[in-house]
Amino acid sequence: MKSYDVAVIGSGPGGYVAAIRCAQLGMKTAIIEKYNTLGGTCLNVGCIPSKALLDSSHHYHDAITHFEEHGIDIPGDVKVNLKQMIARKQSVVDQTTKGIDFLMDKNKIEVYHGMGSFKDATHIEIKGDSDTTIEAKNTIIATGSKPASLPFIELDKERIITSTEALSLTEIPKHLIIIGGGVIGLELGQVYRRLGADVSVVEFMDRIIPGMDASLSKELTKVFKKQKMKFYLSHKVTEVTRKAKEAIVKATDKKGEEISLKGDYCLVSVGRRPYTDGLNAEAAGVKLNDKGQVEVDEHLRTAASNIYAIGDVVRGAMLAHKAEEEGVMVAEIIAGQKPHIDYNLIPGVVYTWPEVAAVGKTEEELKEAGIEYKSGQFPMRALGRSRASMDTDGFVKILADKQTDEVLGVHMIGARVADLIAEAVTAMEYRASAEDIARMSHAHPTYAEAVKEAALAATENRALHS
Repeated sequence: MKSYDVAVIGSGPGGYVAAIRCAQLGMKTAIIEKYNTLGGTCLNVGCIPSKALLDSSHHYHDAITHFEEHGIDIPGDVKVNLKQMIARKQSVVDQTTKGIDFLMDKNKIEVYHGMGSFKDATHIEIKGDSDTTIEAKNTIIATGSKPASLPFIELDKERIITSTEALSLTEIPKHLIIIGGGVIGLELGQVYRRLGADVSVVEFMDRIIPGMDASLSKELTKVFKKQKMKFYLSHKVTEVTRKAKEAIVKATDKKGEEISLKGDYCLVSVGRRPYTDGLNAEAAGVKLNDKGQVEVDEHLRTAASNIYAIGDVVRGAMLAHKAEEEGVMVAEIIAGQKPHIDYNLIPGVVYTWPEVAAVGKTEEELKEAGIEYKSGQFPMRALGRSRASMDTDGFVKILADKQTDEVLGVHMIGARVADLIAEAVTAMEYRASAEDIARMSHAHPTYAEAVKEAALAATENRALHS
């Protein structure tokens, strides 16, 4: 029986990063992955493939809507080759997962393919092509999450689908009905809307991306409506059925009035659930809560002192970069170090176009907490760079403490804000004031100038270009 200092169960962004950091710190490390490829949901059927399709569909959308204005004439009709689009997406996935294989080899991490299941707190049984059992002084659970559903919905994965199937359709839907107005549903909805599908979004809450600042939701809704997406907000789905090639969704609003939508595909995108199936956590003394999450303390240690859990399988936002930070933290804790994560500074991003990004507190959270704040906002349309690229939707909003001027939250919607948000995270990590950001020189012309201008607006309303 082989013995290891650390065994990691799950090879998603949290798991493989944890394994690398453990190996860097001199620990003999193994990683266990249920599937044949490493990378977990994010690399195989999540973050990476969805961004590949978003980029491909964006190119097509620009070709049919903006190229002529840019002085680019394309003879004949521009057509979508969905088969090639899906193939390119898969090639991106394959390149990325092979990169993880390389990193495992480079760091001398032993990889086991199969289902990892606890026999006890120090022994893990692996059932795969060849069954084996390993011993581990410490174990990190990084088994991630799976798409959630509603109890009455039968997912046939043909017409009533999850995000996994939506990434590999063989045809462009005529009418795609999306249940859920969160990140995943909106990103995939925009992919297929650009390609010609009618898209309807049914959301239980009164706005889309309900976990983000309300101003971002309002602006994104406005943009999507211009793109001819339809929204049924404050609607509770009551029934989803299939008849031949048709999916039928029934929902009621707050007044009890029912709507019935018919489409050729229904994407169920109501969030994700922690995945612990087959883990046999109880045998190791690991406890789960009523949400199915692995219970952990502030150091991400489970009820078993030598077993930790990270990422989607524990409390907190289900984000790849949050899982990575937790993977590094746990590795360093096992090595005797004292790392720390500020969960308030984990950014959230929606990769639609315009992109949406945020870090820190929303206005709603500050009001609920009774914190006095000031707000500065700057529109993207006032930037020369935005006008040059024809990306004029959106804004940057900075929330700062009314007395101290410390930045408490930054909320952005616009071109490339998924990258711009890192400036806000950096500033807030060093507890910068809005004045600090306002005094920094930002290159011109850039989208980042909106951050400086929003900071100026938050300090005595002195934005220069609005």
